[in-house]
Amino acid sequence: MTLQKLTLTTAAGLLALGASCSSMAAPLKADLAKSNVTIVFKQMNVPVEAKFKKFTSAIDFDSAQPASTKASVDIDIASFDLGDPEYNKEVLKKEWFNAAQFAKASFVASSIKASAGAPAGSKYDVSGKLTIKGKTTDVSFPLSVKKEGGAQVFDGSLPIKRLTYNIGEGEWKDTSMVADEITIKFHLVAN
Repeated sequence: MTLQKLTLTTAAGLLALGASCSSMAAPLKADLAKSNVTIVFKQMNVPVEAKFKKFTSAIDFDSAQPASTKASVDIDIASFDLGDPEYNKEVLKKEWFNAAQFAKASFVASSIKASAGAPAGSKYDVSGKLTIKGKTTDVSFPLSVKKEGGAQVFDGSLPIKRLTYNIGEGEWKDTSMVADEITIKFHLVAN
């Protein structure tokens, strides 16, 4: 084989490798200005919605191969906002989130599957590990995915029980003041 032929063969191989790599799904970057993570709960039977102002996410999603998806979300507990500085300070204390010891909450997906009967590429069933206040549990929730322009939009809601994670210790275990049921909602816009 001549040097010229070897160079052409090598160049063709590198081009083919480059083309196959460019068709792979690249990790998506969340647009935090358009994304949000909120929780909804009842206090004295009145619905309350609060948000986390700071979080990060890592999403590697390909609708053609949902089983190969890798996704995680880390939430900065100190960024919790109930809309009142005094309430915000209170929920960071040991009895509630204990932000001094547990600065982050996290979710790591372990599986994602297309939902049965849903239009292709629109609805998924997600399972993974949720860690709040040092306690990790297995969770599952439905996820919808849609395209908006060049972005992928991920929407989901995950119902949990706050006492499972020791959120509200001591006198706050009483669920007549703050209900045990909490729904974590997220809207992630990623490019």
